[in-house]
Amino acid sequence: MYVLLTKAYYLLQEVEPISEEGAEESGAALLLPAAEELIAGIIAFSIVFFFVWKWGIPVLNTALEARQQAINSQLEAAEAAKVEAESLLADYERQVANAKAEATQIVEDARGAADEVKTGIVERAEAEAEQIKERAQDELLAERERVAGELRRQVADLSLDVAERVVGLSLDDESQRELVDRYIDELGGVS
Repeated sequence: MYVLLTKAYYLLQEVEPISEEGAEESGAALLLPAAEELIAGIIAFSIVFFFVWKWGIPVLNTALEARQQAINSQLEAAEAAKVEAESLLADYERQVANAKAEATQIVEDARGAADEVKTGIVERAEAEAEQIKERAQDELLAERERVAGELRRQVADLSLDVAERVVGLSLDDESQRELVDRYIDELGGVS
């Protein structure tokens, strides 16, 4: 290509300079190149066009296709990453929902267990209170019986003393006790 351009240059150098007569010619002649220059330009352009078309355009097409494939692969990777991110988000949201449900279930189970423990404690306390009440009643009855027995003895002793004074004679202890016990039984039946 360089050779062709240099040859075209030397060909142009050999062209004669424009005479003064040619300068006065029409303005269109100034705009259009000489026929030899036009032919050399067309040939040089054709050669450059052939080389660009034969080797340049395929290289550009290959580069453009490679770039397009790289962009497409990046778009596909971005789409895959987006799908994966959406999947991870959905999985995370599902895990959070499951964790909330599990926490709610644990709280409900704990409340149920607490209610059961509370009910058990209340039942045991009531049972213990009932046992304490029964023991207190038993102790009260026993104490009442003991006090009643003590009162009987004291009443019997007092009655004997009063009877001795009234009757003036002394009875033996056994007959005195029988007499007092009968008297107390009679008094108990009256009240």
